[in-house]
Amino acid sequence: MRHGESMGNLADAHAQQAGAGRLDLDIRDPDVPLSDTGRSQAEALGAWLAALPQDERPTAVLSSPFDRALTTARLATADLGLRVRTDERLRERDFGMFDRMTGAGIREQFPDEASRRDLLGKFYYRPPGGESWADVALRIRSLLATEGLRHDCERLVVVAHQAVIMVFRYVLEGLTEQELLAVDREEQVANASLTRYRREESGDFRLVAFNEVDHLAAEDEQITEEPDVPQQA
Repeated sequence: MRHGESMGNLADAHAQQAGAGRLDLDIRDPDVPLSDTGRSQAEALGAWLAALPQDERPTAVLSSPFDRALTTARLATADLGLRVRTDERLRERDFGMFDRMTGAGIREQFPDEASRRDLLGKFYYRPPGGESWADVALRIRSLLATEGLRHDCERLVVVAHQAVIMVFRYVLEGLTEQELLAVDREEQVANASLTRYRREESGDFRLVAFNEVDHLAAEDEQITEEPDVPQQA
């Protein structure tokens, strides 16, 4: 699951509309809360999970420790009686010096970095002091190695962030850089959306659904897709 709409998503949307170089946020990224819409989205997700047949409901929950993800996990699984565990390897990608900046602001203030990003591409570019998508992939491979053993044969819910979910696809499906970026260009991961995998007898993971939002539409909840990352950076 991606977390519900956050106040950071709203701040980013407002900054993009105003052409501003920086988001109007005065708290650190791990503490950014859900918006009212985000809480409603998480509750709609919870209603969908609770309505599943007993043999299809989640049996374990793992979340990013960032407030917007952890709150989503708790609201979405409140009726399931499950403990929500956190793992810092699911945290948002670190944007380093570019935290809370928009793509326009980065291009204006750091034109050399914008050019370097264009050269290296989205997957391998690492902002000063931050992480690339490749760095996130190393975190996900580590998480799967340890949590795969802990949760073998469980129906596991993972609550995380847009880039993390995309990198899960890269790792679980063995995608190439080009294949992953093609998916990223075609579709934004919606807030409180579901991406589902089923483990086959071979041990491989088969993608069942990507970016599913039917549970939001069923509850007449707003569907939002604001990215977590600085656009064009």
